[in-house]
Amino acid sequence: MKIIQVALLLLLAVVGGSNVVYAFAPAQHQLTASSSSILRSTTKQPHSLITRFAAEDEEPSDVNPETDPADDVMTPSMEDAADDKDKKSDNFEPDDEDGGGWFSKPKTLQKLLELSARTGRGEFASKEERTTALDLVAALEGDKTSLQGVAYDPKIYGRWELVYSSTELFRSSPFFMAGRAVCTTEEQAQQYNWFCEMHRKALAISTIGTVRQIISPSRLISEFEVKAGTIPFLRKFTPFSYSGGLPIVIEGAIVSSADIDTTDEGDAWKVSMDTVEIKGSNLPGVRQFLDSGMKLESRRLGSFLESNLPNYSNPTPILETTYLDERIRISRDQDNNVFVYSKASDVMEPTDYSSVMPDLGVTRLLEGFNDSVTKIYL
Repeated sequence: MKIIQVALLLLLAVVGGSNVVYAFAPAQHQLTASSSSILRSTTKQPHSLITRFAAEDEEPSDVNPETDPADDVMTPSMEDAADDKDKKSDNFEPDDEDGGGWFSKPKTLQKLLELSARTGRGEFASKEERTTALDLVAALEGDKTSLQGVAYDPKIYGRWELVYSSTELFRSSPFFMAGRAVCTTEEQAQQYNWFCEMHRKALAISTIGTVRQIISPSRLISEFEVKAGTIPFLRKFTPFSYSGGLPIVIEGAIVSSADIDTTDEGDAWKVSMDTVEIKGSNLPGVRQFLDSGMKLESRRLGSFLESNLPNYSNPTPILETTYLDERIRISRDQDNNVFVYSKASDVMEPTDYSSVMPDLGVTRLLEGFNDSVTKIYL
C-alpha cells in the first residue's frame, strides 16, 4: 500500500500537482522547490457577467440592456487607462454626477471584471493593473463590519469559479493553503512564495482551465482543470517540415478536498486538508488506476507526522470571506492574497468527470477530422 501511495505522489507531481512533501512536512524537513507549475489560462470573457451585474442591480449602470451587450461594455480609452495607472488608492474620488458614484457597486464590479478579462484572471496583470484591482476590491469590501456571520449565509454555498487572483491561480486550493500554513517564519513564507512562482513557470506548456471551489456547510472542494500537450516538435522525430505538434493533449482535474470549520467571528473558515486526487484523466490505463479510488490521504499523512515528529502539527489555514453577494464572492488567505469568484450555481456536488474518455482526445480529433474533411458517414 505504501508503494501505491508513493506512486500517486509522483503522479501528482508530474501532472501538475505540487511538491507534496513540502506541504505536509515540518519546516526543518521541507524540500527546496524545483517542482512543476501550471501555466496559462484561457479565460472566458465575462461580458455576460458584466452586463448582468448592471441589469440586475438597482443602482445606475452604463449598460443599455436593449442593445448588444458587447457594445455597451464600459471600456476606458487609452488616455483613461494611462491615467488609471498613475492613480494610487488615495486618489480615487467618488463621482456623483450619475447619483451612484465612481465606486458604486455595479460600476466597481464592472471595472474589476473588465480588468480580470484583460489580464487572464490576473495572471498577466502589470504592477499598475494589480494595484488598480486591489483598489477596486478594497472599495467593494468596505469596512467589513457587516460580514460577521457571513460564513453561515446560504448564498455562500454552491459552485464558484475563479475570475481574478492576485497571486498564482492554484493557491486558491486548500492544498497550497495548507502548504503555506506549514511555514512558521517570514523567511520560510518567502521561500514558499518563490516555490509557487517557480512551480507556476515550470509547466509553461500546460493550460489552466476552470478553477472552481464547491462549498457546502462543512466541506470545501477545489477543482483545478488543466491540459498539456503530448507530442510537440514533430520536426525532431519525423521527416515533416512542420515544427509544431499534434492536437493531442493530456487533461485532468486536480481535486483537493478539505473540511471547514467557521471561526468565532463567523467571517472565515479554518481549513483542514483531507485528500488530493486526479479526476477525469484522459490517459489510457492511468485513468482506470486513478478511478479505482487512489488518492493522497493528506490528513492521514499529517496524523502520522504528528505522531512521530514532536514539533509538527497539521496545518489549519484561515480563508476569510471579505465580500459576498448573490453573484460575487471575494476571499483572502493568510497572506492577504485576493481571490474573486463568480457563482456558477447553487449545486454543492463535485463535478462528475466520468464522461471524459481515456483516449487522449483522439476520438474527438478523428470525429472533427471526419466532420470537416473526409465527411464519411455510415
